Amino acid sequence: MTPPTLRAGEQLASTACTTRVVVVRAPAGGGAELGCGGNPMVPAASAPSAAPSAGGDAATLIGKRYVNADETIEVLCTSSGAGELSCDGVPMTIKAAKPLPASD
Repeated sequence: MTPPTLRAGEQLASTACTTRVVVVRAPAGGGAELGCGGNPMVPAASAPSAAPSAGGDAATLIGKRYVNADETIEVLCTSSGAGELSCDGVPMTIKAAKPLPASD
């Protein structure tokens, strides 16, 4: 099965936990597959409501931006959850903040 084409502004939800994201940047060709908790993410409108996980720390944090290794895909977490975000099976990382210029 071919993964759906990702578009900026698209809202996706995990089928494994309560994680929800918005695509901020997507590749021009768009054939990457986003996953969470080992399952592919689905459009948020068609996602079943997942029960919140009991206890434990969230693997995805609300308000954080996540990127793939070459930073061609960027998502913003809008609802935290216990699953780990991945792109084509490779875990995504939190995007580092850019340092502000010195104001000397």
